[in-house]
Amino acid sequence: MVNSSRKISAYCRSLGADHAINYRTQDFVAEVARITAKGGVDVVLDMVGGDYFPRNIEALAVEGRLVQIATLRGGKSEIVLPAIMQRRLTITGSTLRARSVAEKGAIARALLEHVWPLVEAGRVKPIVYRSFALGDAAAAHRLMESGEHIGKILLKSA
Repeated sequence: MVNSSRKISAYCRSLGADHAINYRTQDFVAEVARITAKGGVDVVLDMVGGDYFPRNIEALAVEGRLVQIATLRGGKSEIVLPAIMQRRLTITGSTLRARSVAEKGAIARALLEHVWPLVEAGRVKPIVYRSFALGDAAAAHRLMESGEHIGKILLKSA
């Protein structure tokens, strides 16, 4: 049984969100347009790609930016160029796979210097729903498939 929309929305609000959109039951483009004064958001950070790409373009405000970091639903999509040009949108992407070891090392050092202190201070923290021993990976996977979790499910080695 998947978590209810209300439960997830309430949880997101408890973390400080002003709005929560359930992409499974709501049209996120219409909701973004409704709740933003300028009819869209400034930045979309997307891991989905595929058929979400044009919808993400629609969700952007004038001079908005789309940052593509993965393509879970495919790497191909149709692009409507006039929408991008008329609203002066910026589309960019990034992946670590194609970077050199030196570049990855520089990124790791920057994270250690700029992000890790925020984690240590408790200002940035992951939302962990539940941890499992590595030997209980099947149970962790069942929980993930059930949709009952809000946050990350961790596997821990001994």
